[in-house]
Amino acid sequence: MCFDSGMHFRGSTITEPARTIDVVHHTDVLVCGSGPGGLAAALAAARCGVKVCLVERFGCFGGNITTVGVEGFAWYRHEHTVEAGGIGREFEDRAIAMGAAVPESQSLSHELDAEGFKVVADRLVEEAGVYPMLHRMVVAPVMDGNRVTGVITESKAGREAILATVVIDATGDADIAHRSGAPTATTPIEHMQAASVMFHLAGVDKRAFLEGVRADPQTYGDWSTGEWQIETSGKEDAMFSPFLHKPFAQAVRDGVVPAHLTTLSGTWGAVHDTGELTYMNLVHLAGCDGTNPDSLTRFEMEGRRQVMHAIDALRAYTPGCEGARLRNFGMTIGIRDTRKIDAVYNLSEHDVRNEARFDDSIGIYPEFIDGYGVLILPTTGRYMHIPYRSLLPRTVRGLLVAGRAIGGDRIAHAATRNMACCAVAGQGAGIAAAQAVRHGVDLAEVDIGDVHTELTRQGVRWR
Repeated sequence: MCFDSGMHFRGSTITEPARTIDVVHHTDVLVCGSGPGGLAAALAAARCGVKVCLVERFGCFGGNITTVGVEGFAWYRHEHTVEAGGIGREFEDRAIAMGAAVPESQSLSHELDAEGFKVVADRLVEEAGVYPMLHRMVVAPVMDGNRVTGVITESKAGREAILATVVIDATGDADIAHRSGAPTATTPIEHMQAASVMFHLAGVDKRAFLEGVRADPQTYGDWSTGEWQIETSGKEDAMFSPFLHKPFAQAVRDGVVPAHLTTLSGTWGAVHDTGELTYMNLVHLAGCDGTNPDSLTRFEMEGRRQVMHAIDALRAYTPGCEGARLRNFGMTIGIRDTRKIDAVYNLSEHDVRNEARFDDSIGIYPEFIDGYGVLILPTTGRYMHIPYRSLLPRTVRGLLVAGRAIGGDRIAHAATRNMACCAVAGQGAGIAAAQAVRHGVDLAEVDIGDVHTELTRQGVRWR
């Protein structure tokens, strides 16, 4: 049948002929996705002495850090914060040592440079002996019954297969788990946390900008303004926050930006002597579904449009920003919330608010909750355990999930989605996967004592 090229056939189907796919690589542990969770998983597994392959759809490792531009890796850190250490802290320490980090404006941490961290990640991957496979998009799992034995990728080379003893899904959206038949749940669009388009500025007068901040300091209490209402524990309300809202509210009142853009608000990360103002987290896009490419297309474009309005407002109403200009966008939109697995154990709001303890802990995480209108900072030494079972999907074997798609309810997700927690879960996943390979056991049968021994050897606090 011939079709008019101007017509649309969204409801039509085609039948693709069967084809043979080349297996291009075999490995012990295959990690899909190289954000903080996937990168930590690959490094941890390789440091256990097994063969590891790391597959990434973009041209660099680092995920949210490098491709989105979320440079505040540990912005929750304060004097009494208790952390796991391990590879997540190593990301920060290596970035500092390589000149790819600067002190962060609101915490006792360093802001990672999105561009410089690409090189940091390259070095870590090479040093660990991880086999890198960039520019490959995972499109399907390879299944043997209910066991995941590899993945199919698409790239400039066409369709290729990679086989493994254990697969770690660090795609962020539980793509492999979902397509393998594991039970997953997607947050309803109307309840998803907003997506963000990150950007950086150049041409800022650092002295004038900081003088303006000192003249009108903002706190976390100021987050509950305009469209936002934030629940805190109370101790956060008087703490300094690099928060920007007043310029945008004034810009709306004066007609500098469209009246409907009432959600322009957020934080900046660091201001440099060079005139760069980085890690601008000001655009929040409700209704973006990170599993839908049409939605992603719409909101990528809308996000960039809103950024330009935000820059207009900053130029008009923020000291030091009169000559500001756009330096760059993140290369892709930042997604906070899509699918999660139904795990053997799903973390709960009670767990993350009440210092949960588990025998199968793979690492600790400070009492930091950020999302769904809740902000609690870890300033009192409280922390929780991350259980190994929250990485194990039900019904499917040979697969672990690391990163923000681990099992949990919505408030648990507001804690575990954060990049440092993703690194904790990823390191535990990598070690457990390596133990399964070395001992020839199923992932559900891994000896947690052996995992704890290796976590300790790799410098992770897990209890």
